[in-house]
Order: sequence, then structure tokens, then C-alpha cells
Amino acid sequence: MEFDYSEELLKKISDNVLSVKESIKDAERIAGREEGSVTLIGVTKVFPVEYAEAGAMSGLTDLGENRVQELVPKVERFSSLGIDVNWHLIGTLQKNKVKYIIGKTNLIHSVNTVDLAEEISKRSVSNNVTSRVLLQANVSGEESKHGFAPHELKPAIEKIIAMPGVEICGLMTMAPIEEYEGQAREVFAKTRVIYEDLKSFTGLDSWNVLSMGMSQDYKSAILEGSTHIRIGTAIFGNRAEYKPV
Repeated sequence: MEFDYSEELLKKISDNVLSVKESIKDAERIAGREEGSVTLIGVTKVFPVEYAEAGAMSGLTDLGENRVQELVPKVERFSSLGIDVNWHLIGTLQKNKVKYIIGKTNLIHSVNTVDLAEEISKRSVSNNVTSRVLLQANVSGEESKHGFAPHELKPAIEKIIAMPGVEICGLMTMAPIEEYEGQAREVFAKTRVIYEDLKSFTGLDSWNVLSMGMSQDYKSAILEGSTHIRIGTAIFGNRAEYKPV
């Protein structure tokens, strides 16, 4: 088995993974949560496959991508190496690209329209698989963000829950870049309330994922009940500074 990463890159990423995991433990303890209650997703957006490989060798069991065109070759490379991780699509998914990822993801975080869910359903049935999905909730109300407004979630769920080949597992949200201290946590707290209400509304056993929190705000997200955090910069470095060799 021949990997693409250097020992230097592996050490850097391993150190960062260890640091983030320790911070997660601290946040879980402060929140009074059980250790290990949070799933860490390493996000390799922009970074090449060797970063993802080094992440997996550093103990990451879950990896995420924003773009289909980056996800697919990494999934295929990992398959050829025999590396088993859970792949997450966390970025905006266009209907015309759904066909490329069916059967390749453990969880799609960004279902933001009923039409998109219908396409996922159709493709999943054709491939005889069930696709696990999260509904993207735009709780901050920012026009620049995709997702269902809070009042749109129940009507959407009523339609999606009946679709074959799709399993709804919870919500994903993104907080705004803070204009004042505590703004992100306010959004996470609101999302948690909505999530719990919808858990009762759906009655689904599969409704157990609350995906919120990134490098700049994941500790606040954990305090507000996040089960999955999406970490890129804190593990792999600043994307703006990445220079392909």
C-alpha cells in the first residue's frame, strides 16, 4: 500500500487532530456530555488527497467534502487503498450532480429543497441504496446561506419522509461569522430547540444527527448539543495559504 503523504505532513495533521480531539473532550466535559458523543468530521475542501490520507492515518474516521468533483476521486482513491472511512458531503449539492455521489456517502448534510430530496430518492432507488440525509436549516436568516427557513421544515419533512430511498437523520446549520461575541452560540441554541421539536414531530429513530460547528465555533456548537462538527482549517491548515506543489 503506497500513500501520497509525507512524514512531515502526517506529523502536522496528527498533531492538529490530537489538539482538536482534546478540545472536543474539554467542551463535552463542560457541557456535561458523555465523552465521545461528538463525531469529528475532517473537511479536506481544496486540499489534495494526500491530506485526506494523512487525516485517516491520524485517526479520523469521518471525512467531509464541499464539492462533488473533489469527493468522488477521493472516495475512489481510498477504495483503491483499502482505507475505510465515512464520507460526508457537506457543501451545496446541485440536482445534476446527485447521480455521481449516490452510494458513495455516509451522510449528505445539505438537502435544502424538496426537489433535491426527490432527485436523491430517484437515484437511490435506481441504485438500490438508501441515502442518509440532513435537512439544511437557515436559522440565521442570512440571504447568502442556503437552507429551509424554520417554518418551512415541517412541510418539507412531511413530503420527504414519504420518499423511498431517503432516510432523514436530522439537521445541519451554519452560524454567521460573528458580528458580536456569542452570536454563533445563539444560532446553535435556536437550532437545537428546532431539532428537538422536529424529533418529536417526526418520531423517527433515525433522527439523531445535529450537524453544526466549524473550526471557529465548534466549542460553542458542542455546548449547544451538536453531534457532528465539520473541521477543516484547525486540522489541515488555512486554505487561502495552501500552495499546491
